Amino acid sequence: MSELRYDGRVAVITGGGRGLGRAYALLLAERGAQVVVNDLGSSVRGDEVVGSPAAEVVSEIEAAGGTATASTDSVATPEGGQAIVDTALERFGRLDILIHNAGNVRYGSLRDMPYADFEAVLDVHLRGAFHVARAAFPVMADAGYGRVVLTSSIGGLYGNRNVANYAAAKAGVLGLSNVIALEGAEAGVTSNVIVPAAVTRLADGLDTSAYPPMGPELTAPAVGWLAHESCSVSGEIYAAVAGRVARVYLAETAGVYQPAWTVEQVGERIDEIRDTANSWILPTATGHVDHLTRSFALATEGAQHVG
Repeated sequence: MSELRYDGRVAVITGGGRGLGRAYALLLAERGAQVVVNDLGSSVRGDEVVGSPAAEVVSEIEAAGGTATASTDSVATPEGGQAIVDTALERFGRLDILIHNAGNVRYGSLRDMPYADFEAVLDVHLRGAFHVARAAFPVMADAGYGRVVLTSSIGGLYGNRNVANYAAAKAGVLGLSNVIALEGAEAGVTSNVIVPAAVTRLADGLDTSAYPPMGPELTAPAVGWLAHESCSVSGEIYAAVAGRVARVYLAETAGVYQPAWTVEQVGERIDEIRDTANSWILPTATGHVDHLTRSFALATEGAQHVG
């Protein structure tokens, strides 16, 4: 199989100065992409600037013979999102790939989490995804090509204690990506979600001694494929953790139809309702309509049987 390359492509990578984002930037640049490395250089909480990681990654890329430019604009505001995209257009004249990886973490129980900490995390993870996608999407759609990769988390899929802000933001990313995929389908723009797990600075304070190898370089190839022109999927979710790459998907049980329900009947039939045999796995492209069509069909068939 020939090497998949990104020659002539321009990529924006938010949070590209450290950890996972750095691995993505180095991989794409090594394979020919011109890269905008966006990173404020902020702390894990996102409340102070500590260093210039974007410039450092740009230096790494250039030292290896690649092409890159640094951006220190914040994804947390509409103006910052637009400025990041403008950097790509002004420096390289186009934009083909958007990888939103920027993140912050502010821990706190649901009982005690300050509203400011909830908002600060949504500003970067979820609103940040919208800010850069809102600026990038028209550029890509008008050009007839684009690859968008947004970042969720197992916290967004399954939740975790003390991260209501992070979980809510990462779950919201799933819906945003689906809309980008739906609206981009006719314009050659795909959008998919990566659910990565790697030992980076966000793992500081955790005991990772029993973990298998979990470097960012193990996640980068999955993101690289989702960002490549050969990517054949859109509106999907992929997990990459410790060398495992897997598709994540939402499903519905076939459920139970009755022409009318009481509270008691729901309780009586809850095991049937929850039965995952013959589950519906609906694709993003038609899921909204499929959900209604199949549900209505059950109601119609049930009414006919009753009649």
